Amino acid sequence: MTNTYDAIVVGARCAGAPTAMLLARAGHRVLLVDKATFPSDTVSTHMIHAPGVAALRRWGVLDEVVATGCPPIDTYTFDFGPLVLSGSSLPVDGSSTGYAPRRVLLDQILVDAGGHGGVEVREGFSVDEVLVEDGVVRGVRGRGADGVEVTEHARVVVGADGRSSRVARAVQPEEYLAKPVLQHSFYTYFRDLPISGFEVYIRPDRGWGAFPTNDGLTLVVVGWPAAEAEAYKADPEANFLLTLELAPHFAERVRGATRVERLTAGAVPNFFRVPFGPGWVLVGDAGYTKDPITAQGMPDAFLDAERTAAALDQVFRGQAGFDEALGAAHQARDAHALPIYGFTTDLATLAPPPPEQIALLSAAHGNQVATDGFVSLTTGALSPADYFADDNIASIMAGV
Repeated sequence: MTNTYDAIVVGARCAGAPTAMLLARAGHRVLLVDKATFPSDTVSTHMIHAPGVAALRRWGVLDEVVATGCPPIDTYTFDFGPLVLSGSSLPVDGSSTGYAPRRVLLDQILVDAGGHGGVEVREGFSVDEVLVEDGVVRGVRGRGADGVEVTEHARVVVGADGRSSRVARAVQPEEYLAKPVLQHSFYTYFRDLPISGFEVYIRPDRGWGAFPTNDGLTLVVVGWPAAEAEAYKADPEANFLLTLELAPHFAERVRGATRVERLTAGAVPNFFRVPFGPGWVLVGDAGYTKDPITAQGMPDAFLDAERTAAALDQVFRGQAGFDEALGAAHQARDAHALPIYGFTTDLATLAPPPPEQIALLSAAHGNQVATDGFVSLTTGALSPADYFADDNIASIMAGV
């Protein structure tokens, strides 16, 4: 058997396209395949917080994203009803700004960046089988848009094909810290809906967010607890609008706007998977998925792509063994992800905040440093482990 490629990356969206691009820029032979043809939309909050924006800047594609016309998002407001916190994220690589480009635009930019960097891109390619020989993944068998079956081999197959990953199903990685679907979300877009940056509304057993995107549109996403999913789905149109009435001033703005797209539903389980094994690697949602309530999926995917590509570059250059390099990347991923995973899954229950958290947020109100810190833990610019550290809590409660 001859390895045609160093890596075959399955899935060409916000985890796979950057992984392929970075490997190709490092001089490796990469095949990137996706069953979609681009431009192509996908279910997504499509919010990129400051850490993800910093990655786009490092890759040299941020200017293209900005050129799509999606407005910069500099302010984050969290409306808890009796309490409102409004601030900015701590800077990452000098910038606190976020963007929310439509995926039909962003994914095309990322795929094109891979192609320009030397990646062989095959769109409309369906993977029928992940090839495993003697317990080691060796390549894939699939077919392109012409229906002709082909077999391709590689030193490593990278599964970047989402939480229902075909690669993950083939290799059956260990799953840990799994939690079920915690909330069900519905989102749509409005024209002429005035919005101030990234707005989040938290009410008992309900939550929603709104932020601007391309073409003068505003995305509004509403969440209900999983236990009430059937009741919500019985009349999602009415329940969507009924939820917004919990903040009358926001509902009034929506009544003055024009909805331009249908409701799109989403529900996400929460889990970690061991992201590597003999001949295979998982990146992005294929290896780690959490509820979208903190909208950190794309920044997480970008950073995971960088870690994974750096580890594989070491392997391909003979600078480190596969288990050593990918094991270190696994540890780094979990060290970064575990604190925000806990915060996110707690928030996604949509349960009322416990008294001690209400006291902390009340103390943060009027304290801009503390408020910006809270904003930053939701953007990924600050770890919840640091924000909720005893000394930081003491400082906030003391009004420092």
